[in-house]
Amino acid sequence: MLLDTASLYYRAYFGVPDSVKAPDGTPVNAVRGLLDFIGRLVQDHRPDDLVACMDADWRPHWRVELIPSYKAHRVAQETETGPDVEETPDTLAPQVPIIEAALDAFGIARVGVAGYEADDVIGTLTARATGPVDIVTGDRDLYQLVDDARRRRVLYPLKGVGTLQVTDEAWLREKYGVDGPGYADLALLRGDPSDGLPGVPGIGEKTAAKLLDAYGDLAGILAAVGDPKSKLTPTQRKRLEESRPYLAVAPKVVKVASDVPIPAFDPALPHLPAQPELVDALAHRWGLGGAVSRLSSALRP
Repeated sequence: MLLDTASLYYRAYFGVPDSVKAPDGTPVNAVRGLLDFIGRLVQDHRPDDLVACMDADWRPHWRVELIPSYKAHRVAQETETGPDVEETPDTLAPQVPIIEAALDAFGIARVGVAGYEADDVIGTLTARATGPVDIVTGDRDLYQLVDDARRRRVLYPLKGVGTLQVTDEAWLREKYGVDGPGYADLALLRGDPSDGLPGVPGIGEKTAAKLLDAYGDLAGILAAVGDPKSKLTPTQRKRLEESRPYLAVAPKVVKVASDVPIPAFDPALPHLPAQPELVDALAHRWGLGGAVSRLSSALRP
């Protein structure tokens, strides 16, 4: 089980009231919500391995070089070295180090790699896995990793983590008319304002799905642009032709990496906290006794 950690703690932050605070008044709603998310996931799915995948760089420079608008609207501060500073709610940013400390204290593997997003870590670990993989995320971009033959699916939280949309190939085809790899092509054609991806003007989700159904993939669509006998409308042909520079680089930006240099780590789900005294100290310091107790109980075999 691979967790898109930032996606989940953002959901926890907005889903758990900000009245949940530590004894000193510091909001800890995202921390408590994430620990409860993880406890519920472990309780319901009993994974052998559990990895909290982290954004060591939420806006990698190599993606920005290809598409400068990539996540540009979410930059709070640009930096000369290291990742740009992302706009984050004032009361969420201080909770992230607490989340990291809690995961480490429990012994839950936490993996981030400089220069890459959590999605890329997830893509690489998924590519390496020999058994089934469940990816837990609130980010539809990871639908591209769905693969029934290799037993890769996405668990997408609809309400907390008690109600999860199990995303497999049948669900993708019913909803979007594509398979996992096809979802990446669909996403880059239609664009995504939340990620600063312009897409092809005039081609929304439904048109993108129809083009992919007709021509197979992005390469097939571009081949059709150059084929006067294809059934593309004049407007579609014109817009796709004008978008060739974008379409030449978009796949590398949209598709998650599968070759991230991940250091060795132990992904095994812990059954007891790795540092019980630190877990107790964090619970006391931040008023997380209930969440810590629930997660500890869920981890026990």
